[in-house]
Amino acid sequence: MSFPLLTATAVLPAIGAIATAAVPAARRTAAKWLALLFSLGTLALAAVVLVRFEPGGARYQLTESHAWIADFGVRYELGVDGIGVSLLALTALLVPFVILAGWHDADPLEDVNPNRRWRPTQGFFALILMVEAMVILSFEATDVFLFYILFEAMLIPMYFLIGGFGDRAHAGGDDAAATQRSYAAVKFLLYNLVGGLIMLAAVIGLYVVAGSFSLSEIAAARADGSLTMATNTERLLFLGFFFAFAVKAPLWPLHTWLPNAMGEATAPVAVLITAVVDKVGTFAMLRFCLQLFPEASKWATPAILVLALISIIYGALLAVGQRDMKRLIAYASISHFGFIIMGIFAMTSQGQSGATLYMVNHGISTAALMLVAGFLISRRGSRLIADYGGVQKVAPILAGTFLIGGLATLSLPGLSPFVSEFLVLVGTFSRYPVIGIIATLGIVLAALYVLVLYQRTMTGPVKTEVRTMPDLRLRELVVVTPLIALLLFLGVYPKPLTEIVNPAVEHTMSDVQQTDPKPEVEAAP
Repeated sequence: MSFPLLTATAVLPAIGAIATAAVPAARRTAAKWLALLFSLGTLALAAVVLVRFEPGGARYQLTESHAWIADFGVRYELGVDGIGVSLLALTALLVPFVILAGWHDADPLEDVNPNRRWRPTQGFFALILMVEAMVILSFEATDVFLFYILFEAMLIPMYFLIGGFGDRAHAGGDDAAATQRSYAAVKFLLYNLVGGLIMLAAVIGLYVVAGSFSLSEIAAARADGSLTMATNTERLLFLGFFFAFAVKAPLWPLHTWLPNAMGEATAPVAVLITAVVDKVGTFAMLRFCLQLFPEASKWATPAILVLALISIIYGALLAVGQRDMKRLIAYASISHFGFIIMGIFAMTSQGQSGATLYMVNHGISTAALMLVAGFLISRRGSRLIADYGGVQKVAPILAGTFLIGGLATLSLPGLSPFVSEFLVLVGTFSRYPVIGIIATLGIVLAALYVLVLYQRTMTGPVKTEVRTMPDLRLRELVVVTPLIALLLFLGVYPKPLTEIVNPAVEHTMSDVQQTDPKPEVEAAP
């Protein structure tokens, strides 16, 4: 038997979570280094997966298949296509930066008994590694039931990361902060649990109709004609899956949990939410909705495109009006997820390639902007934009990295999100020109909220409270510099990523039996 590489990429951070949680309470620093070591080991394994993946090879590669719950037809099946391997690599890349950025986020505010049983620092980093393990395995799962288990299980560590380790920069004091954290965590959990329960009903319905949870078996049965679904049945099952993914994504009007969760979480956990966990929703739309329910996907496309367009404009408008820095980034992410979903359901190769690139590039750009914002907030102790001013004069490196992260968020040409957004808009316009034209308003609004944010925080007179603000430290530079380098590299040379993604997009287009619209050319007189 060949080495189970995909399993190893998920098992290693899970082992790291257990080992980190077991570190004695007095050894906080050792727990941090242990968590970082396991995350780097996972990154190394992800790099091996990326190297061994052949873009022109089979659709699902490095596959593993073992009997699990045989009586119910549930198997432990893994495999990655170009979309899954890209998001797996993104997750493995971001987690070490999340750990480094949150190095002191779970440290106790005062000395306590080192022999106490509760170890918040160890728990914080263990939960991050556990989320990483579940997210990576969800990108690899090709059994629908296995995916569902992971889709739901990752809510548990995220709930504790939001509710137990919230942002300390809260204007209302400790009691108000605890109340807001609890509210955000419960709202996150309830929204996603409701979506998961509806999906569970659809998963059971799929098994009743198809007799299997395996993507490969269901696809083979549909190809040879041995499996057919009644139109109404397929549409109902599609809606059950899509609803759960739309909550996770998040798509308007199921988005309201995200600003609360990102606002009350620490900056690294906020990155984990929007750059890693939320990508499971958009990834699943490509892997499960389009592949399992092609006719229903085309049937629902007009309504989904309208919802995606509302997300783009609504999220951007609310970002413009925000006074809280972290909530502004959260609403910007809602707008960006609208672009991703619009690209997926434009049903063009450019749109779906752009959507997949957008998932990766949004993860990098949002991580860069949110982590620098977290460094800024930790220095001033406030999330309110009005409490800043003139930072670029006292901390120019911090201001410069903040600007680059912001420019990436507004998709400036030369930075990687521009390529993604351009492809999404071109792909959408070629089939739905009105939707594509209106969506461009999101670009204008993005420029507005990013530049106004930078102007109010970094320029102008230096406020008294920021006069002594230190610039980025070595650890913080180690976090930010590679992210900025990736934004620049993929902005001018996206070919390594597109070569991996495009073959997977071709398979998805084949699933829904769609081809790109041909441009209309007038005949010469």
